[in-house]
Amino acid sequence: MSKVIIVFASMTGNTEEMAEAIAEGVKEAGIEPVVKNVIDTSAAEITGYDGIILGSYTWGDGDLADDFLDFYDEMDDIQLDGKKSAVFGSCDSSYSEYGAAVDTLITKLKELGSEVTLEGLKVELSPSKDDKEICRQFGQQFVQTLGV
Repeated sequence: MSKVIIVFASMTGNTEEMAEAIAEGVKEAGIEPVVKNVIDTSAAEITGYDGIILGSYTWGDGDLADDFLDFYDEMDDIQLDGKKSAVFGSCDSSYSEYGAAVDTLITKLKELGSEVTLEGLKVELSPSKDDKEICRQFGQQFVQTLGV
């Protein structure tokens, strides 16, 4: 049985709502995911999972969430060969770079040897009912990429 972890950073609750909806999709596809706030997780911990889903909001000029910075730096000390991953985040189109934190995490996961199996999921600000359904589908699709 594959193991999936969802690690997220959320300031206003938008990315957390996305994480919860993605977790619902993962559960519906037959896997009970572990969902953790990034401040309660170490990068080394994610190496124990077959599937890794990371979520961060983007702020400022396309910056990763402050809460994610230590975790991001710790990722330099791990290898993710053979692991599958995906990335999501809440975004704000009023900034010059839309959802750049999602792109930053995708690049890092690939650098560490992970296979990023889905296109990054970016949602404008607070997820609507339709956005949450897209998040659930994202979770289901991710499980399908694990081949379970």
